[in-house]
Amino acid sequence: MIVSLIRGFIAYLLLVVGVRLMGKRQIGELQPADLVITILISEIAAIPIEESEAPLLSSVTNVIFLVSIEIFVSYISMKSTRFRRALQGNSVMIIENGNIKEKELKQIRLTIDDLTEALRQKDIFDITEVSYAYAETNGSISAELFPENKTVTAGQANIETQNDGIPVVVVSDGRVIGENFRYCFLDDEKLERELEKRKLKKSDILLMTADRRSVGTIVLKGAEK
Repeated sequence: MIVSLIRGFIAYLLLVVGVRLMGKRQIGELQPADLVITILISEIAAIPIEESEAPLLSSVTNVIFLVSIEIFVSYISMKSTRFRRALQGNSVMIIENGNIKEKELKQIRLTIDDLTEALRQKDIFDITEVSYAYAETNGSISAELFPENKTVTAGQANIETQNDGIPVVVVSDGRVIGENFRYCFLDDEKLERELEKRKLKKSDILLMTADRRSVGTIVLKGAEK
């Protein structure tokens, strides 16, 4: 039993390290070749867990080999446009100037229902608002709206705005996240003053965010009670 647990833990670490080395994030962002490699690595890593008599070293060797192939292929893809197109294919324009290209939809076996569903996931509920759309090589849909259907930005409306950076977590479950101070106006001393002003302790805080201008969200522990 202990041996099986150890083998399973080693297989888990091997899989995590392999995926991290490949630099992938979400399954939906994987290209076809990347997805194949990921599935193969998962299957090989599972063998030592399912079959206790299977040699662990063999699985480790195969995973390292597949990860090496993926890294090598990714490097070649970065250097060669032809190789990248041959391996990943090309994006396909499926809407051009508001016109749905039925031939291209049939070519990539994408139905109108698939297209409208993908657009809804981008908060586009009226397909007639779309000027151009592409089916990307990773299976996602990219869309460009007609100018009159786009949300007006502050720049287009000639509204002056201030760049306050991004809100970052500075206290999480009572623990100070000091490495995020460089993204906001805080340091340890300023944080203490902010807490004193609000009559709070770090241990009282479930979540606290801040940007370059000021402290933003503060969620106290037990606030849902």
